[in-house]
Amino acid sequence: MFDFDATLPLMALQFILLAIILNAIFYKPLNKALDERADYIRQKQSGGQKELAEAKELAAQYEQQLAEARKQSQEIVAQAQSEAKQLASEAVAEAQREAIAKKEAAAQEIEQQRQEALKTLEQQVDTLSRQILEKLLGPELVK
Repeated sequence: MFDFDATLPLMALQFILLAIILNAIFYKPLNKALDERADYIRQKQSGGQKELAEAKELAAQYEQQLAEARKQSQEIVAQAQSEAKQLASEAVAEAQREAIAKKEAAAQEIEQQRQEALKTLEQQVDTLSRQILEKLLGPELVK
C-alpha cells in the first residue's frame, strides 16, 4: 500500500527545509515585529500609568491649593465684613455724639434766647407799666 522509496525522505527533507526557510524569512521577522509591538504597548501603558498617577497627584495638589485659597478668601471677606461693621458702628456712634452735641448746643442757644427774650419782655413790661402809670397818675407822681 505505501511505497517507501526515496520520495518519503525527500518529502521529509523538503518539509524540514521549508520550515527552516519559513522560520528564517517569515516567522522570525513576524515574531520580532510582534515582540517589538508588545514592548511598545507595554512601554506606552506604563508611561501612561505614570502620567496618570502624576496627573492625579497634581489634581490633588491643585484641589488642596484651591481649598486653601477659598478658605483664605472667606477669611478675608469675613474680616472685611467685620471691619465694615466696626467702621459703621463707629460712624453711627460718632454721628450720635455729634447729634447730641448739636442738640445740647441748640438747647443752650434756645435757653439763652429765652432768657434774652424774658429780659426784653421784662423791660418792655416795665416801660409799658411806667407809661400806663404816667398816663393814669401823671408824670410827677410816678418818679
